[in-house]
Amino acid sequence: MTDNALKDMLKPPYKIFLWGLLLVLFVAIPGVTRADAVRDQYFKAENAYNKMLASPNQRKYRHHWLRVIKEFQKVYDKDTTGSWAAAGLYRAGATYVELYRRSGREEDRNAGLTRLNQVRQEFPRSAYRAKAEKQLKAFPAVKVPLQVSTSPKQEKAKQDARRQFKNAENCQARLKQNPRRTKHRDVWLTCIKKYQDAYLTDPEGPLAAECVFKIGSLYQQLAGYSKNSSDREAGEVHLRKVINHYATSPYSPMAKALLGEKSPPPENDNDTTLEADLPASAAGKSSTLYSVSGLRYWSNPNYTRVVVDTSGKTPYFHRLLKKDPDLKKPQRLYIDLQNARLAKDFPNTIPINDDLLTDARAGQYKSDTVRVVVDLKSFKTYKIFSLMNPFRIVIDVWGNNEAASTTAQQQAAIKLPKGQIPPGSLARSLALGVSRIVVDAGHGGKDPGAKGYCRSAREKTITLGIAQKLKKKLEAKIGCEVIMTRSNDNFLTLEERTALANTKDADLFISIHVNAHRNKKAYGTETYFLNLATDEEAIRVAAMENATSTKNISDLQTILMDLMQNAKINESSRLAGYVQNNMVTHLKKKYNNVRDKGVKQAPFYVLLGAQMPAILVETSFISNPRECKRLMDPAYQERLCDGIVLGVEKYIKATSPTAFNRGTRPVPPPG
Repeated sequence: MTDNALKDMLKPPYKIFLWGLLLVLFVAIPGVTRADAVRDQYFKAENAYNKMLASPNQRKYRHHWLRVIKEFQKVYDKDTTGSWAAAGLYRAGATYVELYRRSGREEDRNAGLTRLNQVRQEFPRSAYRAKAEKQLKAFPAVKVPLQVSTSPKQEKAKQDARRQFKNAENCQARLKQNPRRTKHRDVWLTCIKKYQDAYLTDPEGPLAAECVFKIGSLYQQLAGYSKNSSDREAGEVHLRKVINHYATSPYSPMAKALLGEKSPPPENDNDTTLEADLPASAAGKSSTLYSVSGLRYWSNPNYTRVVVDTSGKTPYFHRLLKKDPDLKKPQRLYIDLQNARLAKDFPNTIPINDDLLTDARAGQYKSDTVRVVVDLKSFKTYKIFSLMNPFRIVIDVWGNNEAASTTAQQQAAIKLPKGQIPPGSLARSLALGVSRIVVDAGHGGKDPGAKGYCRSAREKTITLGIAQKLKKKLEAKIGCEVIMTRSNDNFLTLEERTALANTKDADLFISIHVNAHRNKKAYGTETYFLNLATDEEAIRVAAMENATSTKNISDLQTILMDLMQNAKINESSRLAGYVQNNMVTHLKKKYNNVRDKGVKQAPFYVLLGAQMPAILVETSFISNPRECKRLMDPAYQERLCDGIVLGVEKYIKATSPTAFNRGTRPVPPPG
């Protein structure tokens, strides 16, 4: 184009035309650009969604889902009336619904339903309206819970659980991002422990089901690396818990999927038949079945423990049935033990008739299944767990505290010598805070415990001597009632000792033991409370005192979360600290080479289910030459007990500052 031609185009007629053309382009081009941008945004979101679905690692983490939802939401936000708006909004809502099925969070459900309803209202002529309505119709109706005010303590628990859960998620993310870390077992257990902490902080909260599911999933993944059957079993225990205790949670079907739909067959709620007297031919492979040989129980108005004894480790499932007035059947709890046969001469029914249970009965439900049924009168909660060597199933049932309060008031009404405060009375609780202590002398009878360096030294004899001295000193110094689990050389099961403390409504439980090690140079004093074991040495000691293997201790840790909900772990830890510190300090004043091994935690059978602060004292090493001789010396035992009593006294003062003020000190009970 020549310069003259260009000048002609800039003359007024052409100039007006050019400006008009530019104005049209200015208006039209942005519209075309916006439509293209919205379309590109949709495909960007679609690609992000497909990429996430293709990655099992991404699907596990919430932030990946939210990132995809945000991309779909942008499609709608960029042009709310454009041709892509309905598609973007629908996909954002549908993805939120899909996330809810995995997370179980109400916020995800509400966000998804809100967007699907929005599609139905704003885009009535869009094909996505029908899709949204189909989603809303197929989506299970969920009742919105009433808003219940929570206490500051409950709210803090939820916040702490969320914080701990986030830490666990970060731990798992770091584990999966670094393949080298997956080779180290302790890294896996660290992440599992973080999820356990989150669960225990708020076991009834919105994250509980997800925490238990994550624990089970991590254990199963760990089993793939370790090839350890205990890891696989731990995973199954937690996944089974998700299915049984969180049946309405979206994690229940996910747990079933991980187990390969490995769930017990459905049962009829009204079917608690106990098929006794099956023909011999029905037993089939009876020689391969374990024998269910006994039912034992201990009870008081507020607590009952039932133990089912078997000859081997049997798989078992339990279920709580509702009361059926039409059939005149009470509320029942039953346990099915598979691969089991009822022993000959086994009593069909064992009457209990306390405030919680009517009776316990057992029968041959199927040719290879024994069913144990417990008829319930009333209860607040229950726990079921198993112990090893020998295998037995423990059923703990707790009621409300009203009955226990009534018993205490009845005791208070009994006339006692002037100035004496009756055990369990309100006055005693206010004055002291601790009115009854159960002292447990470890081992006994057919269970001699650890053998000493000195040929005549036996743990059962030494622990009984220490426990008897401790009883007298606690009564004299503190003025409380002291009950011994055993006063002579008789055998008690570990679960029986805890049951005794619970049924006696003890305020403290102290179990006395001596330590032992293959290395004769090992020495020192340590005090334990119930919790997950933190190191291999704690697992070793727990295995020794439980008379079981370290593998069984690892298995026990997987079910310990439930059991610790009722245990007073914080108080037990405080009591252990006071006892350990004062015991060591008092011994050092007279003896050399006294080693403080500190306060530790481990899953001891004897502490499982204790409803009061409970500790286990490993007084000294019977396998060490010097400490073995000391343990056999009455003077050393006396000083050891003095230290324990000082620790108990300081614990009481810390919890009840006015406990030992003049005028409030209780008079020790006679005898």
